Amino acid sequence: MKKFIETLKNIYKIEDLRSRLGITLFFLLIYRLGSFVALPGIDPAQLGELKNQTSDGLLGLLDMFSGGAFSNASIFALGIMPYISASIVIQLMGIAVPYFQRLQKEGESGRRKINQITRYLTVLILLFQAPAYLTNLTYQLPESAFAVQGVMFTVTSTIILCAGSMFVMWLGERITDNGIGNGISLIIMIGIIANLPGAIVQEFVSRIEQAGGGMVMFLVEFVLLFVVFMLTILLVQGTRRIPVQYAKRIVGNKQYGGVRQYIPLKVNAAGVMPIIFAQAIMFVPMSIAGFANSESLSGFAAAFADNTGFWYNFTQFVLVILFTYFYTAITVNPVQMAEDMKKNGGFIPGVKPGKKTVEFLDTVMSRITLPGSIFLGFVTILPAFAMIAGINTQFAYFYGGTSLLILVGVVLDTLQQIESHLLMRHYDGLMKSGRIKGRTGGAGSMM
Repeated sequence: MKKFIETLKNIYKIEDLRSRLGITLFFLLIYRLGSFVALPGIDPAQLGELKNQTSDGLLGLLDMFSGGAFSNASIFALGIMPYISASIVIQLMGIAVPYFQRLQKEGESGRRKINQITRYLTVLILLFQAPAYLTNLTYQLPESAFAVQGVMFTVTSTIILCAGSMFVMWLGERITDNGIGNGISLIIMIGIIANLPGAIVQEFVSRIEQAGGGMVMFLVEFVLLFVVFMLTILLVQGTRRIPVQYAKRIVGNKQYGGVRQYIPLKVNAAGVMPIIFAQAIMFVPMSIAGFANSESLSGFAAAFADNTGFWYNFTQFVLVILFTYFYTAITVNPVQMAEDMKKNGGFIPGVKPGKKTVEFLDTVMSRITLPGSIFLGFVTILPAFAMIAGINTQFAYFYGGTSLLILVGVVLDTLQQIESHLLMRHYDGLMKSGRIKGRTGGAGSMM
């Protein structure tokens, strides 16, 4: 406790760090307040049916990402997910479309152009999602909840929803530029945290009054949550480097001699991005269906609206594995690594520089990515098992999946940045032994 208080004092002494933390908290507060501002023309007191619709299922997860703004019919109801979806599309196009490949090689000017195209695509996505969301409102809420209906309400509300999401994106960029941590990642994280107290209370009440098991079962659930939390930390951090002798065993070369050396490869090089990619795609069926009630859906849409169903979780598991390989391929470049090693006089014992080194690194990365991707996929679908076991839906989301991985990853990244400021000015870091390991290639790298 004394160490923690001393660290807070050191943070306060650094004017730049104090200012950045203040800016970050201020912008996050604006976002949270905006999540409770209902769309003009809607009576907030009559949102009961909408809240029931988002109490579980895929819409419950979407509501969590928006910090409750979705169920509040807020001006920020669509949140930051349209921007993330647009970013995913642009990154995929950077692999397949020559024009975007050229932009990626143009440095800062190319990056600005890509950001501009991403914003245009975000607006286009919003123009589809906003009317779908408003259609859902007209079905879920009674007529008395609307002061105005018809074309005028749809047009004005669509503009407000689009502007709200773009403003949230702007807040995230300002936090990244002037605050601490990655702004958009922090906005997602703060929405997830906002749901945690209510989820704990609901689970406690459920165990005491309905599901049974009492305090004993409630404490067992917390122990299991702690175990999953620690496993998630290990998964997000991965391994910073792999000993050469282990790498040789991975590729089938058991001969090794010399001092202990490492190569900068991680078991989980993609961070949490594969889960975010997969989750964004899993939201598409509900957007196409117009956020319809799960009971009225059938066939394909029904299968992918049930987040405890086999096909939903199997598809998400496979997507996570595929996106792990995809994101690892665009973030880890064996050719560049081999060139950097050669320029700095480095080498891998028993492996010739140049093409052989590239092949060695590529083989090692491909083989260590498989177990990492499977583990990541398993953590992704853990909430479904928790729900099947009888845990409250909102509380089950914290047993893995996108919510827990983003929460852990963003917290580690933010703490690492704070610690960097402290160490740079010769103050003790946040941890007494060893530095905090942030993510490499995590959510913050894209957003």
